[in-house]
Amino acid sequence: MPKMKTKSGAKKRFRLTGTGKVIAGQAGKRHGMIKRTNSQIRNQRGTTILAECDGRIIRKSFLPNG
Repeated sequence: MPKMKTKSGAKKRFRLTGTGKVIAGQAGKRHGMIKRTNSQIRNQRGTTILAECDGRIIRKSFLPNG
């Protein structure tokens, strides 16, 4: 059987925690900051942990060796 490869786009966008949760960058920070409130911009700094249902898809399909 051939080896399962990690999707190279997923390598750049997601990381796994020690317990197997998926860490991703915050959404909604690319453009249009003038429309967002200051508190929203502050709260979207850094990274976030994906919901379990989304994380399961990422781990299974895109990061099989992660």
